[in-house]
Amino acid sequence: TLAARTGKPVMCVALPILQAAAQVDRAHEHISWLKSRYPNVRSVDADLTVPYQALVDILAPEPPLPATFELSCANTRSRLRMTALYFYAGLYGLLVVGTGNKVEDFGIGFFTKYGDGGVDLSPIAGLTKTQVRELSIYLDVVQSIVQAKPTDGLFGDDRSDEDQIGASYPELERAMQAYERQEDISGFSDREKQVYAIFVKRHQANRHKMDPIPCCAVPPDLLEQTDCKDK
Repeated sequence: TLAARTGKPVMCVALPILQAAAQVDRAHEHISWLKSRYPNVRSVDADLTVPYQALVDILAPEPPLPATFELSCANTRSRLRMTALYFYAGLYGLLVVGTGNKVEDFGIGFFTKYGDGGVDLSPIAGLTKTQVRELSIYLDVVQSIVQAKPTDGLFGDDRSDEDQIGASYPELERAMQAYERQEDISGFSDREKQVYAIFVKRHQANRHKMDPIPCCAVPPDLLEQTDCKDK
């Protein structure tokens, strides 16, 4: 919606992969709402179910499948969508707009590396989920979107982000605030301490997503001691 309000050309891409019907319906409802209000918005549907299934059939190991198989498949869905988005971006000279919020992108790293994390712009990455919802209401976004439980839609069922994380976004926002401010959490309730632990564990485990890729910085004096610079 923010992109549409700029007046610049916007392409909405629906990318279902074995998707729950309610999720597809919400996407189409939102796209129709955007197109009815903003003449600069167009859309395209690209069902990726067939190429996704073909890819998994090729890559899947022989049974018994490892416990990580389902998660690996979910991340593959996200990366396949990213590939499709950049296909259209390259085709029409567009930029890919990210939908991650502050807690997802900088708190617990709840996104797929090189999947939904692969974007050119992140207009709401500085806002908490609560602020995003408030902004959506202000922008008059369709109610089905505003009221929907947050979900990544990568498992082909109706599991929510809270189901996967073990905490709601308002709870995580409070934990993130405490973490950033280095607050004393001794006065927290048992539930608040539990969520704080969830936040810290995910924040530390997913730093590889949030930090720049490590590079090997070769000391200049070492280079001068070798002839590798001549090769």
